Amino acid sequence: MRTCFYFFIISFCFISLNTLHAQTTHSFTEGLVVGPCHQYGREAIYTDQLTYQLIQKTFVKPIEGAVLLTNEKGQELKWQKITADTAKRFRHAALSNGYVYLTYQSPKETVALLNVAGHAGLYFNGIPRGGDANRYEYMYSPVKIKKGLNELIVRVGMGGRFQGISARLVFPEKPISLSLPDITLPHVVLGENSEPIWGGIVLFNATEKPLTGLKIRSLVQGKEIITDLPTITSLNSRKVGFKIDASAVTQRGDLTCEVSVLQNGKVVDTKTLTLQAVNNKEHYSQTFVSGIDGSVQYYGVAPQKGEKTDSSALFLSVHGAGVEAIGQARAYKPKDWGTLVAPTNRRPRGFNWEDWGRLDALEVLAIAEKKFQPHPQKIYLTGHSMGGHGTWYLGATFPGKWAGIAPCAGYPTLMGYGSADGKIPENSTNPVEQLLLRASNPSNVMALAQNYKASGVYILHGDADRTVSVEYARTMRNTLGAFHNDFSYYEYPNGSHWYGDHSVDWAPLFDYFKWHRSKKAEDADVLDFTTANPAISSHYHWIGVEQQIRPLQYSRIQAKRMPNEKTLAITTDNVQTLTVHPSAFLANQSFKLKIDNQEITGTFQLNNQPLYFAKKDKWEATEKPSIQQKGAHRNGTFKTAFNHRMVFVYGTTGTKEENEWAYNKARYDAETWYYRGNGAVDVISDKEFSLAAYADRGVVVFGNATTNSAWNLVLGQCPIQVQKGSMKVGNETLSGDDLGGYFIYPRPDSPLASVAAVTGTGLAGMMATESNQYFTGGSGFPDYFIFSAAMLKEGTKGVKMAGFFDNQWKFSPADVVKVP
Repeated sequence: MRTCFYFFIISFCFISLNTLHAQTTHSFTEGLVVGPCHQYGREAIYTDQLTYQLIQKTFVKPIEGAVLLTNEKGQELKWQKITADTAKRFRHAALSNGYVYLTYQSPKETVALLNVAGHAGLYFNGIPRGGDANRYEYMYSPVKIKKGLNELIVRVGMGGRFQGISARLVFPEKPISLSLPDITLPHVVLGENSEPIWGGIVLFNATEKPLTGLKIRSLVQGKEIITDLPTITSLNSRKVGFKIDASAVTQRGDLTCEVSVLQNGKVVDTKTLTLQAVNNKEHYSQTFVSGIDGSVQYYGVAPQKGEKTDSSALFLSVHGAGVEAIGQARAYKPKDWGTLVAPTNRRPRGFNWEDWGRLDALEVLAIAEKKFQPHPQKIYLTGHSMGGHGTWYLGATFPGKWAGIAPCAGYPTLMGYGSADGKIPENSTNPVEQLLLRASNPSNVMALAQNYKASGVYILHGDADRTVSVEYARTMRNTLGAFHNDFSYYEYPNGSHWYGDHSVDWAPLFDYFKWHRSKKAEDADVLDFTTANPAISSHYHWIGVEQQIRPLQYSRIQAKRMPNEKTLAITTDNVQTLTVHPSAFLANQSFKLKIDNQEITGTFQLNNQPLYFAKKDKWEATEKPSIQQKGAHRNGTFKTAFNHRMVFVYGTTGTKEENEWAYNKARYDAETWYYRGNGAVDVISDKEFSLAAYADRGVVVFGNATTNSAWNLVLGQCPIQVQKGSMKVGNETLSGDDLGGYFIYPRPDSPLASVAAVTGTGLAGMMATESNQYFTGGSGFPDYFIFSAAMLKEGTKGVKMAGFFDNQWKFSPADVVKVP
C-alpha cells in the first residue's frame, strides 16, 4: 500500500512539472519569519495575533528586527530573515505556528496562479486564500497582481519547522485552462462500460469575470461526449465533473482521452489524459457523483474471485492517512466469498472518517450494496491506522450495520491521537470549551462503546508500532473485556505500523469475519444503543432516538423484548422522543410497552411505520414530530449545513468593503472545501439566489441581513438576527461592529436541508470569521457560536455566546453559555 501511494506522488509530480514547464514562474527565495503567534486545532476557538492586527488595522509592514508582539511570557517576537534552501523551500524554527512574509514587485498589473505548499492558509494583498496543510502541492489560487508591491503573508502550522514551505507565482499562458495534477479518473471496466463514466478535473478562471456557459468535450476512441459546466467565478478555480464515453473500448490496457474546454463553441484549452482499461476481476477504481456536493468522487474495488453468489459478502475497508483508496484496495488479494470496497474519505487525509468522511463511507457503502448485492447479514468493516480509527468510529456509530469490525493499527478517538490538525481536547474546566467539546461528542467512541456489542470485533496491531502505539489496542481490549463476549485480539510480533499487506489482509481476520453474521432485527430481543446526535445515528434495529432532551449529550436506550408476554420494556437517558420500529413485532400483533418503569396506557400495533413516544410530564404515545422540528432527519450542528449540494451565497448589498469580504470569504471556503474534501460548490451572489432555483439544497450565507439580500428568504424566522452594528440572540442584543458568528437553522421550505450563516456585525467581525476550523474532521461547532474579534487575541475571553437550539429550533436558556 505504501508503494501505491508513493507511485501516486511520483506520478503527480511528473505530471505537475510537465504541465507547468512552459509557463513563466517566480519562486520566492527570501522573506521574513515570525512565530509562534497563533494556535489552531480541532476547536472553534483559535488565537492568531497577526490576524488580529490585520483586523484592527494595526499591522505594520514587516522589516527585519521589528517586533510583531510581546507574548504572555514577556518575550518579544521579532521578524527574522529567512532564505529558501536549494530546493526553494523555507525552513526555520519560527515557522512552527508562525508566519512568513514575502513580497513581489511587479512591473505591471496581471494575473497569476499562486502555488504555496505546506501552509495552513495565507493572505495575498490582504485577501484570504486556501491552504495546503497536508502538502498535496496542487493548490493553485488565481490572484490579481498589482503593479508595484504585492504582499504575501503565509500562515504555517505546528509541523512547519520540519517540513518547511515553498511559494511561487505561475504566470499562465491562457486565461482559461485545465490542470492535470489533481485529476480524478476511473478505470474503464470492460463489460461495464456501456454507460458514460465520470471524471473530475480542475479548471482555472484567471480572469476578473465569471465564466458561464463553458462545456467540456471528451473524446475516447472516436466516441465524443459533451458536458455542461457550472459557472466559475472570477479569479477562482473549480474541480468540475465531465462525462467520458468509453463504450468503444474492448481491449485491456492504456488508452488516451482528449479533454477540451469549449467557450462559445471554440476550444480554449485541451489536455490529453491516460485511461486504463481493466477486466472486472482486476482491482479497479470507480467514480460517482456525490450527493453531498455534486462533485466526482471515487472508490477502489478488490473484486470477488470467482462468481458471485447469494451468500457473497461485502467488506468496507477504510484507508489510513495519505493512502489512496485504490492503494487500499490493492493491499487485499481477492476473496472467493466477497467483494472489498475502499471509499476515499474524500481525500487521502480528508476528514479522519468523521463528518463528511463518514458520509463518504456511507455513500460508497450504499452504492456497493446496490451494485454487488451482498448477503444483508454479511457486511463487514475494517481499516488501517486512520482507517483503524474510522473502523472504531463507524463501528460504534452504526451498530447493527456490521456483522464484524476489524480495526488494524488504529487509535480509537481524536481525543487520544491527533494528526496535522491536532487532537480534540479531552476535557476542560471552562464552560465555553465544555460546550464546544459537547459538539464533538459524536467522535468519542469510548462513550459509545456499548454499541460494539452489536457485532464481532477483531483487533489487529503490531506490538512494535511506533506510529500508533499498541497501547491504544490494549486499551480497547480492556474496554471490550468489561462487557463484550465476542471479540478477538492479536498483536503481531515485532510488527511495525506497516509490516506488509498482511497488516490488513490478515487471514485470521477474514476467517473471523467468515464465522460471523449480523443478527436480524427479529432475532434481537435485547438492545443497547447510545448516540450523541440522532441526525448522525438514530436507531439500532427496532429502537431509536428521534429527539433529545439535551442536544448533543449522550442519549441511551436499553430495550428488552419479551415475545411470549408480547411486551417491550425500555429504559432511557436523555431521550425526549423515541421510536419503536416495525421489526419489533409482527405486523398487526398487539403488544404492551413499559418505558422507564411506566406502563404506557393501551396496546400497540406496528404496521410498516414506526411508533413515536414522547416524554412530557410522563411518557405517552405521540405523532411523528413535525419535520420543522429537530429530529433524526435534521438536528444541527453548524457543520451539517454543508451538505445536500450546498450553495455559497455571498452578499452584495453592503459597502464595497463588506461585499468584497463576502465574495472573498465564500471563495476561500470553496477553496478549502475543494482542498479538504476533493469537493466543488456553487458560489453565487444573493441577487442570483432564489428558493425555487436552488430547491432542497443546503445554503451558506455570507454576510448579514443588511449586506445579503438572501438573508430574509432563508433566515427571516431564525432566533438569531444580525445586521450592521448589532446581533440579537433570543431576547438579548449585542452591539458593536466587531462581532462574528457561525450558526445553523433549518431551511424553511425543505424537509432536510439547512442554512448556515457566516456572519458579522461589521467588517471587523466578518474578518474574524475568516480563519476557521469547521472543515477539520471532528472539530466541534454547536448550533451557534458568537464571538468578538478579541477572541483572536484573548481566546475564550473573546467568546460572547455559544449553544444549541431546542427541538423547536428556538433559543434555549438551558443550553447556552454566555461570557460576561
